[in-house]
Amino acid sequence: MIKVDNLNVAFGDVRAVKSASFTVKDRETYGLVGESGSGKSTVLRALSGLNRQWTGTIAIDGRPIGPVRDKAFYRQVQMVFQDPFGSLHPRHTVDQILSEPIAIHRMDDAEARIRRALDDVGLGPRFRFRYPHQLSGGQRQRVAIARAIILEPSVLLLDEPTSALDVSIQAEVLNLLARLRAERHLTMILVSHNLAVVAHLCDRLAVMNAGAIVEEMTVDDLRRGEPAQAYSKQLLRASLGYDRKMADSLITFE
Repeated sequence: MIKVDNLNVAFGDVRAVKSASFTVKDRETYGLVGESGSGKSTVLRALSGLNRQWTGTIAIDGRPIGPVRDKAFYRQVQMVFQDPFGSLHPRHTVDQILSEPIAIHRMDDAEARIRRALDDVGLGPRFRFRYPHQLSGGQRQRVAIARAIILEPSVLLLDEPTSALDVSIQAEVLNLLARLRAERHLTMILVSHNLAVVAHLCDRLAVMNAGAIVEEMTVDDLRRGEPAQAYSKQLLRASLGYDRKMADSLITFE
């Protein structure tokens, strides 16, 4: 479904992504993990069309995609952002937020589509005319997910979709995404620094460091604690929680 080959992204003299290549199968969830600044969100922004300054090859469902995308691309590929408050218009109701993509893409039966999207994310009609500030963080993220799926895409790009939420709410949102993937036959790319989140939702993952993919592995490899590269092993150890001995042993990777 997704093929990325030799992707490079630079901001001035800074190479944010260096020759990244990976593929994602149809209906698979693929993780991009790494510390802050490793380039994982930059990959997602290039895939989504938000960043047009890149070189390399990107293909979606066998179709090469350039820096400038058409409307058909945005119906097929949707993105859910990290901050559910910042990604929603503060002066628009949930109804307006969900109506906008329907109007842009000139889809019919807006009423039924809005009702179904709200039901699918577990909110229902009582939230339809509320504003973002009247919702909890988890509810706002559910609205953001509803906005993404209302166009019936085949690909969802998820940029740290649970990192701004409480731990208990994170699990609910991850379970929601897993259910939507199964029901709607979605292909997903999940960007996260949280290996537990990746292990819960993904099938395979790539570890990024300093803009480069240093290793690919399955989630089973991750759960067994069997990464091959030193950086991946260190990332796994760091994810287990703070420990003085572990912290003192950490190596700086360039």
